[in-house]
Amino acid sequence: MKERAVKGLKIKESLIFERSAPDRRGIEPSYGAVPAIPPADLIPKRFLRSPDDTMEGFPEVSEGDVVRHYTRLSQWNFGVDTGFYPLGSCTMKYNPRINESIARLPGFKDLHPMQDEEYTQGALRLMFELAEDLSEITGMGAMTLQPAAGAQGELCGLLAIAAYFKERGINKKRVIIPDTAHGTNPASAHIAGFDVTPVKVGPEGILTLSSVLDVLDDDVAAIMLTNPNTLGLFESHIKEIADALHERGGLMYCDGANLNALMGISRLGDMGVDVIHINLHKTFSSPHGGGGPGSGPVGVIKALEPYLPVPRIVKKGDTFALDSEYPLSIGRLGAFYGNFAVMVRAYAYIRRLGPEGLKRVSETAILNANYIRAGLKERFELPFDHVPCMHECVFSDKRQNEHGVSTLDMAKRLMDYGYHPPTIYFPTVVHGAMMIEPTETESLETLDNFIKTMISIADEAESEPEIIKNAPHNTIVGRIDEARAARKPCLRWTEPKEESS
Repeated sequence: MKERAVKGLKIKESLIFERSAPDRRGIEPSYGAVPAIPPADLIPKRFLRSPDDTMEGFPEVSEGDVVRHYTRLSQWNFGVDTGFYPLGSCTMKYNPRINESIARLPGFKDLHPMQDEEYTQGALRLMFELAEDLSEITGMGAMTLQPAAGAQGELCGLLAIAAYFKERGINKKRVIIPDTAHGTNPASAHIAGFDVTPVKVGPEGILTLSSVLDVLDDDVAAIMLTNPNTLGLFESHIKEIADALHERGGLMYCDGANLNALMGISRLGDMGVDVIHINLHKTFSSPHGGGGPGSGPVGVIKALEPYLPVPRIVKKGDTFALDSEYPLSIGRLGAFYGNFAVMVRAYAYIRRLGPEGLKRVSETAILNANYIRAGLKERFELPFDHVPCMHECVFSDKRQNEHGVSTLDMAKRLMDYGYHPPTIYFPTVVHGAMMIEPTETESLETLDNFIKTMISIADEAESEPEIIKNAPHNTIVGRIDEARAARKPCLRWTEPKEESS
């Protein structure tokens, strides 16, 4: 097999299995006077392997091998500390390090979730006040911090809606969801026991009152609307839609994943929203690459407060406590009370910025997105060009397709220029979508360089399309067949077969 050329510090790294040598292992320290406890005395027998039960192919490596291997792999990763993430929908932004330091204070970091309330007053107070802050920011009557992610927040809100109608003896079976929704919205609705009625957005990329009225009847429990939506557009008919829904006895659910375009400027509760979930790990300062950690607080109007999950944090005089005496509650969502460290970061972020600071965050996020929109719209197709965008803008690959270049090709080419690709092929209502969200934390110079890079790629698509179609060229690993990787993943190491001459 031909060896890949090594350039600079891009050191070729073998698989951990290829580093293996028989009987090689890390140093096992001597316990000295402390007697070793046999694993069988600590772990149930059913979880232990017998001496004869060997793991074929398990790598045998030294401690140094392990450290170097995984350190090198980590250095190949792209992160917000190394460059710009134009990654729409997920708000991959720089998060202030002071919030990380606060979350790692011993009193927070070392707190055990089963400690007595007497010794957790600081943590309970922080969560109580964070819930109040989030209620004020969104215009909601009550807030639970228990959901551990946005999708679980969706399920929590929908279960509360279901419990609300069940307690009143009202049988509503359907949830209306626009085609610009996040994919978790219909999934959460189904899990909560509802049928989903999809509805298309109008020609301007937002939900219209007439399209809702076409499917609205007394059987509709809720509408799940994302505002701003996944096209980066403000749902300007939200109040009219909420009023029409309320007249038929339904409730308005808002997916708050894009709250970083609204906070400090407007409140969803004032628009007629009855339930909202918030992604603390997107808007309020928590890194969440690689699938976590997350936190998805849910805010509700006062009428839905009795159905929020337990335990609830309550204030009794000068002390705080966890209270589970809510007979109409949907119950627990987890063993403990959510991802506490994410809440600490969010609390620090909100208190440090204050109302005016949060407003400026939203204003800057909107300004940055519109700056990129204006800088690229002459070279890339902008499907919805009638109004400014909010925190993100969505282009298509229509013009580049004329030269045989796709959105995926351009995303791969961006890697050669040192950028993480944006979200691609979402939302699905735009063919070849490229969703670009610069966030409020990027500088003018960063935005200008990104715009120049995208224009260079547009030039290449016209003059040298093969360069883009075979990208990336400068990464350690070249072009990967995503379809094959997804359908035929290699999940177990096997010794490579020697090729016959």
